[in-house]
Amino acid sequence: MTTFLGYNREWLEQHNGIHTAKEISHQPMLWRELSTILQQQFQSVSEFLSPLLERPDLRIILTGAGTSAFVGDSAAPFIQTGNKYRVESIPTTSLVSNPTQYLDANRPTLLVSYARSGNSPESVAAVKLVDQFVSESYHLFLTCNQEGALSGIAENSPNAYCMHMPEKSNDKSFAMTSSFSCMLMATLTLLGNETPTEWHNQIEATAQLCENKLEQWSGSIKHLATVPYQRLIVLGSGGFTGLAREASLKSLELSAGKVMTIFDSSLGFRHGPKFTINEQALVIQMLSSDEYTRQYDIDLYSELHNDQQTLRHIILSESAINDADAFELGYLGLGDAWLCFPYIAFCQMLAFEKSLQLGLGPDNPCPTGEVNRVVQGVSIYPFKTNYIEASGSIQD
Repeated sequence: MTTFLGYNREWLEQHNGIHTAKEISHQPMLWRELSTILQQQFQSVSEFLSPLLERPDLRIILTGAGTSAFVGDSAAPFIQTGNKYRVESIPTTSLVSNPTQYLDANRPTLLVSYARSGNSPESVAAVKLVDQFVSESYHLFLTCNQEGALSGIAENSPNAYCMHMPEKSNDKSFAMTSSFSCMLMATLTLLGNETPTEWHNQIEATAQLCENKLEQWSGSIKHLATVPYQRLIVLGSGGFTGLAREASLKSLELSAGKVMTIFDSSLGFRHGPKFTINEQALVIQMLSSDEYTRQYDIDLYSELHNDQQTLRHIILSESAINDADAFELGYLGLGDAWLCFPYIAFCQMLAFEKSLQLGLGPDNPCPTGEVNRVVQGVSIYPFKTNYIEASGSIQD
């Protein structure tokens, strides 16, 4: 009998969790499909991107709303490393409400838009605003829905390229899981410095590791979800800070707010947010594989371990660490960017199990509709470009 995260289909359907369980479980399969898509489109996407990425004056903005924004938060530090162009993660929810504070009319800009549905009102509005403000604008759409509005925009624009993620990454459940990981993986390959052979091998190694861990971790994570924590604190450095933000959101969403969550960096956590630790707090630390950065992670780990104020303190690490609450991956050896995938899979699984433990339906933890899969009720207002040149905006 086919099972997903250790549950059979009938049980999951009865508990309103079948879609979420399948979407977490099938991520390694989708990453392999994504590798094939990347190879098939390598020439066409390279013809679009290569001339842009060779320009040192290029500005790359990674954008989306909610989880889609956190793709950019996670990816930006890894993409920036070793490249001359400027990479920033700015959510559509900021670009749309405050365009003059974020857009530079005189700097060529590649807007990388992430979207599960491609129909978020902010996603479409951000594209239009960038075209309105920036004299030389380009667009790369990474979306999971071939029928979405962003796909339609790309079909009619010579300055846009749309790559669709594997079809099943268009998650049916409330929370984004496989859509997040596929868009993140596509970003690391398209905007990284590796050859197609190198990233194909990286994807395969990551898929194999996560397939094993999804099975190996299942029982331990089920048990961890029974711990009566009411706060979840997720910590990581560099790109892992963005990943921690996504991990904290998954738990907040799937617990319908019953588990309050925060995220921070290893160094930033001491500057006030450490007050969130109490006897009801579960802390998850994502340790870096970088020798230098890991020193700061370990310092905070030791401090929290010595304080003994948390309910539980969980460690995610590639290499071995002497702690009973450590979930070790074994050596992947591809650097922190690729550790994002087993780390977020762990957090997705925990959020799913906690949702079940709280008696909620993970596929739709808010059945009364105050929060929806695609955001509702957003009004988009036209922007009049009547600003002086000194503001960085285009004059009418």
